Amino acid sequence: MSEINVRKRGKKWQYQFEAAKVEGKRKQITKSGFNTKKEALDAGVKALAEYNNSGLHFEPSEISVADYLDYWYKNYVELNLRTNTIINYTRIIENYLKPNLGKYKLKSLTPNILQDYINKKYINGIGKSTLKKIFSILSLSLKYAVYPSKFIKENPMQYLSMPRYEKNIEEDIKIITLKDFDNIIDRFPETTDYYLPLMIGFHTGCRIGEILAMTWDDIDFKNKTISINKALIFNDKNKQWYFGPTKTFTSNRTIKIGNTLINILKKFKKKQMENKLKYGEYYKIVYSKEELINNKLLQRLCVLNANIPSGDLKQQNVVCSRIDGNLLTTNGMKYVSKIVNYELNIDFKFHSLRHTHATLLIQNGANIKDVQTRLGHSNIKTTLDTYTHSTENSSKNTADLFEQISKTK
Repeated sequence: MSEINVRKRGKKWQYQFEAAKVEGKRKQITKSGFNTKKEALDAGVKALAEYNNSGLHFEPSEISVADYLDYWYKNYVELNLRTNTIINYTRIIENYLKPNLGKYKLKSLTPNILQDYINKKYINGIGKSTLKKIFSILSLSLKYAVYPSKFIKENPMQYLSMPRYEKNIEEDIKIITLKDFDNIIDRFPETTDYYLPLMIGFHTGCRIGEILAMTWDDIDFKNKTISINKALIFNDKNKQWYFGPTKTFTSNRTIKIGNTLINILKKFKKKQMENKLKYGEYYKIVYSKEELINNKLLQRLCVLNANIPSGDLKQQNVVCSRIDGNLLTTNGMKYVSKIVNYELNIDFKFHSLRHTHATLLIQNGANIKDVQTRLGHSNIKTTLDTYTHSTENSSKNTADLFEQISKTK
């Protein structure tokens, strides 16, 4: 049990008591500036009571932003958020917040400091999506600092405004033409590792992480469906690939696919079997093992030659693999995007296939609710907000159709 020590420092009084050790080192909590010994003692008693009740290993009023973000990450982010969100939060915290704001004391963060930081990021050309994530994480973390942590009295982010980006559908939602897609496939034909994920993306609108995590037991050839139930993710901390959860709970879905994609999948499944025989003991097999990361149970992936015993590892028969069976990752698909942009001069990223798929469906009369389910959006508002331009075109087509009908009377 800590004892409160009171002593005079110059003309003022100070209290001090010992806190819990941090990384094996003793930590003293002190505060000075009191006019009398009694004032210092009363304040010390109150501070010690608050400390014992909260179990903190630091003085809340003195904690740095960097240390507070670590505290918030451990006590809230890891326990409450999904794996993909945790990964995104980690990147923002480590690459943006700590380097720029970490040196400040938490209590010294003012609306002016934060608004200046946000404005500078905007002026320097940071993307809208990234700035929105920075804004959101700052708001959430500082809200937690008010309650339940009670480190600060109010959230300074409540007074901030997000800089306005001009809304540009063509810039935010990249859609390619059918001719562009044909040119992309000509550059990456079925003899390449990238043909199959490109075709799946075009025909389903699935995210790249969902596609690269698909295994053959997710494909139902008889009923012509694909089940999306996991995603390929990369852990920046240990540099390992995992099968983890999809982006949201509603991203878990089963969707119908047409004969064109069914026939492509059948052909590639047969080709995989041929390649396995061709490469023999040098063919790569993808395995997984359960591992607890950020309090989430994930499947850590590893790749072994066919002749190496796998022990208790679980084999994962991935749909999209390299010709030798090795794991195909999002890094490979980034290479595709670079080639398409700089060699074919097509403004493209893999997510363009998702937007193109949805836009083609809506413009050709697909039910917006069906499109929402197919894409795995958590609510229909997301689909409507994302594809406003498509629904506007559909509305115009509907109006023109009614005009034609009314003239036939």
